[in-house]
Formats: sequence, C-alpha cells, structure tokens
Amino acid sequence: MQIQDAQKAVDEWIKDHGVRYFNELTNMAQLTEEVGEVARIIARRYGEQSEKESDKNKDLGEELADVVFVVLCLANQTGINLQDAFDKKLNIKTQRDHDRHQNNPKLK
Repeated sequence: MQIQDAQKAVDEWIKDHGVRYFNELTNMAQLTEEVGEVARIIARRYGEQSEKESDKNKDLGEELADVVFVVLCLANQTGINLQDAFDKKLNIKTQRDHDRHQNNPKLK
C-alpha cells in the first residue's frame, strides 16, 4: 500500500467509524502516548530493563501501527501529502547521508 492509499483509508475510517478527527493537539498528545508505548516495549524487550509480566504479550507491530495511524491522521487534518513529503525526505537523506554513513567507522 502506498502512503497516499493509507491516508485515504484512515480518512475513510474516520468518516465511517470515528465521527471526526480529534483536534491536532489531541492527536499530538495521542502520538506521544503511542510512541511511549513503543519505547516501553523496546526498552524492556531489547534494552537492559527486565520486561514486566504485563508487557510480555504486547505486540510491537500493533503499537507501531498505532503510531502510523496517528501520524496519518495528523497528515490528513493538516493537509500534508505524506507520500510526497516522504519521497522528498528520502531523496534528501540519500544525497546528504550516503557518503557520511559509508565513511563512518562506527558502522563497520
């Protein structure tokens, strides 16, 4: 699925099931909450903290999908074509970072 298709799917979901978009500040707070849930799983599952029993069944993929969903909501409600923005950013990073990463001894 292309990003623009995902944006359209989220918009249709909001219209069919969600009544309306939460306002941008609410969605920003929700995004922060979802990123925190991802961070908790990563820190405990892959970091040095022990994983709590209550967290062991949490699905990292599902939590990442929550982050993507809220990002798509924010893009839709602020008029951002995320496909165009992502393509532009990937091009910038490719040009800017190719040699930098290739020449970074820490990555070898």
